[in-house]
Amino acid sequence: MAHAKRGKSLLKRAGVRGYNKPKRTPRHPKKSHIVVARTGHKVKTIRFGQQGAKTAGKPKKGESERMKKKRASFKARHRKNIARGKMSAAYWANKVKW
Repeated sequence: MAHAKRGKSLLKRAGVRGYNKPKRTPRHPKKSHIVVARTGHKVKTIRFGQQGAKTAGKPKKGESERMKKKRASFKARHRKNIARGKMSAAYWANKVKW
């Protein structure tokens, strides 16, 4: 019961609709997104992504070589942290921004 109350208060404070649903935070001074991550009973608020950063976005047909390299560099640089799963900021940045 205590887990449920804590989780609901985190959702409300973060202003998201549910667990594992990232949301943009345009007014935050440093981070561009927020998510309330949940794995089993573990619940954690994670802010991720640099505000105003030009990311490669999702792969697009006819994408430039520069963007492909940019995406590959991010994924290589953060591979270990991405592999940690939903409770890491790198996982969410990889999923949402790259």
